[in-house]
Amino acid sequence: MKQNVTISVSEETLTKIQECYQNDLVTAKGEYILFKAQVNGVIITAFSSKKSKHKVVFMGDEALEEARRWDLDAQVNIPKEKENKKWLYFGDQIGSDEVGVGDFLLPMIVVAAFLEKKDYKVLTSLGVRDSKQLTDQKILEIGPKLVKHFKFSKLTITNQKYNEMVAQGENLNSLKAKMHNRALYNLCKEYPDVNNIFIDQFVNEKTYYRYLENDTDPIVRNILFRTKGESYFPCVALASVIARYAFLLEKAKLEEQYQVTFPFGASNKATTFAKSFVEKHGLEELAKIAKKNFANYREVINDALL
Repeated sequence: MKQNVTISVSEETLTKIQECYQNDLVTAKGEYILFKAQVNGVIITAFSSKKSKHKVVFMGDEALEEARRWDLDAQVNIPKEKENKKWLYFGDQIGSDEVGVGDFLLPMIVVAAFLEKKDYKVLTSLGVRDSKQLTDQKILEIGPKLVKHFKFSKLTITNQKYNEMVAQGENLNSLKAKMHNRALYNLCKEYPDVNNIFIDQFVNEKTYYRYLENDTDPIVRNILFRTKGESYFPCVALASVIARYAFLLEKAKLEEQYQVTFPFGASNKATTFAKSFVEKHGLEELAKIAKKNFANYREVINDALL
């Protein structure tokens, strides 16, 4: 099947790509086309940009493989008109998703969910789809029904534990990989006959398994990785909504503990909140609830030292 893959590269990498395909260059027309090459049935087109990154497009049956020579996280482009129309599989399945990755002050949660074919109608009746397309009010409404009806495995890492793991050499993606693997393994033990396992892809497959090489948990194999997996597999959509529901409950606990409303994300609003939090509770308390490797934390620390 013809693939279309786009990657963004620096000026240095662009030069390396051009040198690599020097003997495969073909005539190219277009104001913004820097060069065009064809190798192994794949057409490579580089486009200029006034920004720091340039775009290189790979088209052909082996486009993804060729693109990953230059960017291991490259993904096949999915036309917008094909997104979010229909889930692709309706048999028994297990899928996982995460939330809280980009939140400076809130925990990270991974959920794996098991979905039987007979329960697909339950999802549609509750309006389940990607949690990002549902309001928090809607998620709080249907969340209790989902956790009561479906089997799932939920892993939560507080920011205090997150900071400890990062200090030991973990990074965001390695932590996510290990949490996904553990959550999936918990369900695979309970449902060993389920062969259809899906992950909302956050890193390429090779790197994902590399992160698990020294992990103590058994590694779940034969996974189908797909970006925007919640748009294609109902089990991932289910996991997505349960994860968001659990996330909102964790947020409510923190707000009850500190008697203040916590902001989502890692914007200037989160930094401003953290500075006011430090004034009231101190840096030591902030270290318990904040991801210390975020730029927000460094800004708060620098401000506190002035």
